[in-house]
Amino acid sequence: MPAGEPTGRDLGLMHQAARLYYLDEVNQAGVAERLKVSRPTVSRLLSEARRIGLVQITVHDPATIADDKDLNRLAGALGIERVWLAPLRGENTIEALREPVHQALHLLGLVPGDVLLVSSGRTVYELSRTGLPAMPGVDIGPTVGGVAEPEPWHQTNEITRAVAERMRARPHFLFAQAMPSAAMRATLAEDPDFQRVTGMWSVAKAALVGVGAPPVSRDSISAFIPLDDHSLRTAVGDVCLNFYGPDGAEIDFPGSERMVRISPDQLRAIPRVIAVASGEDKIQSVIAGARAGLFTQLATDIPTAEHLLAALDQRA
Repeated sequence: MPAGEPTGRDLGLMHQAARLYYLDEVNQAGVAERLKVSRPTVSRLLSEARRIGLVQITVHDPATIADDKDLNRLAGALGIERVWLAPLRGENTIEALREPVHQALHLLGLVPGDVLLVSSGRTVYELSRTGLPAMPGVDIGPTVGGVAEPEPWHQTNEITRAVAERMRARPHFLFAQAMPSAAMRATLAEDPDFQRVTGMWSVAKAALVGVGAPPVSRDSISAFIPLDDHSLRTAVGDVCLNFYGPDGAEIDFPGSERMVRISPDQLRAIPRVIAVASGEDKIQSVIAGARAGLFTQLATDIPTAEHLLAALDQRA
């Protein structure tokens, strides 16, 4: 190995130090204590991490950041309390959304014993593998069943596990399909562990959920959703597999009474529900989901926010 190049041990320490300092917002003294090294060593690790590109810091041009008045106007038009916006335009949607989602989660102020719920979906799945704020002792639970799904972003237990690992929190799992048979659904209702996890839906302090595009336009959806049913052809989106029409009214379909999912009323009762959505195909999904009261905050990017404002202005 060339002289001066970091060793494997150094890289491991750099990664731990960088995650604690930049993502979990632990000061250098705290990082030194956790890693059992000196404070000068932490400073060296952080400097070296920036030098080799392990950490990249971006200074945003204020001219590229959306005006707070626009964000407040968008939140007011949607009828929600806050919109979190990715600061820059970019092709990497997940990287763009990571910052506003991190901020929104950090400001929840959750403490050990509080419950944070997470949904399935590609966006939440990808976010579960990025930097998330540390929430030691917080309980993480899924909002829908997901056993036997062929695609990883519909495997809610795996998303729950990934989020908990990132946050140093405690995961809880639902060992159930999204739509079990009638016999299995009756059995699940009597199972103590199923009751315990679904009971978290009524006491949760917050949730992180995706907003699904119209089901007929999607290339990926839970394998148990009957896309050929006429009722779903009118759906403009879903939150936690609760499908709704353009006016936000809930849409039922064959087997929906057996779905393992948090209910719309339970979602509305959660103090903070952060929805994440990006893309022009999500515009009507976001507007109708907000109208239904299924989330209280929205994390999105600049192009999507602009499309939302334009669509809402046309309706006004």
